[in-house]
Amino acid sequence: MSETTTATRPPEPDFSAITTEELLAYRYAENRWRASDTARTLLGEPDPGATIAWQAIALPDRDIPVRVYRPAPTGDTEAAARTDLPLVIHVHGGSFVGTAVQCDWTNSHLAARLPALVVSVEHRLLAPGSPLAHAADDGWDVLDHVVRHAAQWGADPARAAVFGESCGALISALTAIRAREAGLDLKAQVLVNPAVDVTETMFDHPSIAEYAYSPTRALPLLRLFQRLAVPPGTDARTLSPLYANDLSGLAPALVVVPTQDAVADHGRRYAKRLHEAGTSVRLSEYPGAKHAFLTLPGVEPQAEAAQAEILTFLRATLTK
Repeated sequence: MSETTTATRPPEPDFSAITTEELLAYRYAENRWRASDTARTLLGEPDPGATIAWQAIALPDRDIPVRVYRPAPTGDTEAAARTDLPLVIHVHGGSFVGTAVQCDWTNSHLAARLPALVVSVEHRLLAPGSPLAHAADDGWDVLDHVVRHAAQWGADPARAAVFGESCGALISALTAIRAREAGLDLKAQVLVNPAVDVTETMFDHPSIAEYAYSPTRALPLLRLFQRLAVPPGTDARTLSPLYANDLSGLAPALVVVPTQDAVADHGRRYAKRLHEAGTSVRLSEYPGAKHAFLTLPGVEPQAEAAQAEILTFLRATLTK
């Protein structure tokens, strides 16, 4: 996704009746807006203490674009040449729409202030023929690649974390489970307004009913998300961290839950399951905050507090 100077935000479509062609057109226009200077009033200005650049990770079967955030050189040759930065693999929210650019505010602040190497995954977006399993593979493959080539990236592979919002938090949670199974010792996972249930019970949580149509029309969007995520014949439980058989031995977790959010109970229940499994977890609720609040510092007053909490958590877990 290339940045633009100005762009007009498209009107939100009727997600309950949207066609594939309409979805793709909406995605293009919305992501063009999110990547524009116009959107900065809502999405926030990047921290000048970080550099930001697109790169591509070449895998045997595909290339994955990533947005890379590093501490800006200070003029000190030794500092500019650091090869031991903590690593944060980030996954943006949005599922069938979204781009890493929308998270420049948070990711650049983490890169500059932790400091750390932050690699944000421009994963395959959900669409007919592009299910959640593809996006989940992208999240895992970026982590695996950067850890295995850590010296080339200037990162310390022994100090790695995953971090995501919404569908990106779902992908990050799946990645944390996959990392444990692969023997990769992650130090932390940060899950912000996570949607962690894409089974038939996804809509049974009380917060779904309470916030289905207020403060936003969340329910039609979530139903489209589920339809695209798990096509017929897919075992939805394998893509739902809430129903993972074993949640023990995972990286310490910070679960951030805005209370005025349809999937608030997803995060609460996942934090409870992590705790019951013996995984260190902190559930942090933000009263009155709405879904995606972390990416909207221009209009969400609690975004800065959440960003500061995430920074403190990652500093504690990654810089020991």
